[in-house]
Amino acid sequence: MDPGVICFQHCGPKVFCFSLPEYCPICENDLSIANFSLLPFRVPYPFIRASQYPCAVVIKPTTGDFLNDYYNSMDLHIGVTTSTGTIVEFDKNGLRRHRMGQWDQCLLLDQAPSPWVEHWDNTLLQICKQKCWSPKSYNEEKHNCYSFVLTFLVSLNYGSLSKAASSKTVFCEKFIVPRTTSAGKYISLYRKLKEFGFYIHKPGCK
Repeated sequence: MDPGVICFQHCGPKVFCFSLPEYCPICENDLSIANFSLLPFRVPYPFIRASQYPCAVVIKPTTGDFLNDYYNSMDLHIGVTTSTGTIVEFDKNGLRRHRMGQWDQCLLLDQAPSPWVEHWDNTLLQICKQKCWSPKSYNEEKHNCYSFVLTFLVSLNYGSLSKAASSKTVFCEKFIVPRTTSAGKYISLYRKLKEFGFYIHKPGCK
């Protein structure tokens, strides 16, 4: 899923692209014999495949994916993974468990370390047994995916993550906004490259 964004610096500003060009887009010198002021490197990809991150809290756009479809005003969908990487989510269809699907491009909010594995799975199992997670009880505004995940996290009693989960607003401010803000920079860069082929980052410009 990683599109492989490359960054390099040759004669001035940083240049971003999907593949190293033959000639510098700024000075047009041959890059095969050029001296780089910043050697080409791959920009870290901010998204993960949920099934590869056990005991984690993850988010993704409710519809579409981050790179091509997401904008700040769009709704996000949140879920958790078990110790084996099975994704557990709650939506209008009730509780669902799966390993595949549309969780291959999501953001990691937090992940519990190995000593917490058994407690994580046991707590999640107990929450899933509650009858309030049926399709009939789902409400887009008041009883949704966030309700399920925050209920689980509060019961988990896992440090600052569980403490923040007692409030949807606090949880969003501390765990969601920082991740989506950071990912937003990558998304913006990706879309510029998709449209123009390369992007020149001039000092002082966002």
